[in-house]
Amino acid sequence: MAGAKPGILVLCTGNSARSILGEALIARMGEGRVRAFSAGSQPKGAPHPAALRLLAAKGYDMAAFRSKSWDEFAAPGAPRIDIAITVCGNAAGEACPLFVGAPVRAHWGLADPADTPGGEAAEDAAFAETWRLLEARATAMFALPIETMGRNELREALGHIGKMEGAA
Repeated sequence: MAGAKPGILVLCTGNSARSILGEALIARMGEGRVRAFSAGSQPKGAPHPAALRLLAAKGYDMAAFRSKSWDEFAAPGAPRIDIAITVCGNAAGEACPLFVGAPVRAHWGLADPADTPGGEAAEDAAFAETWRLLEARATAMFALPIETMGRNELREALGHIGKMEGAA
């Protein structure tokens, strides 16, 4: 991945919860090192309200987040994607389009906080837990020299990160 900052695309079917949180975390934690994006195979059209509440509480600009199709990243002129990380089981099993950059793929499966019953307080707690698990994974990733690692070494390292606590 020599040259420009690596592009990291976080994927989930709906691109409304886990992938949005992953994009936010990776962008902030990797500022200056990577470019972060998120997308879904069947985007819901808007980020989940609990994701937006959490991001607002963490000081993020809500205008930066939208639910979008992964097709945007396969189109001519799309940003180069060096790493594609799936965060839900459905997206991991789907046939991804051919992204610009032929990315290294990794799976960091986590339970869907959007499926949490019990109202807003329960949702907020589930989203906070998902944030914690994603933050641990992003911290582990950024402890690596991802910009200089070979594809196989990077794939293996990201795979190990995906098996951390809370893996679904």
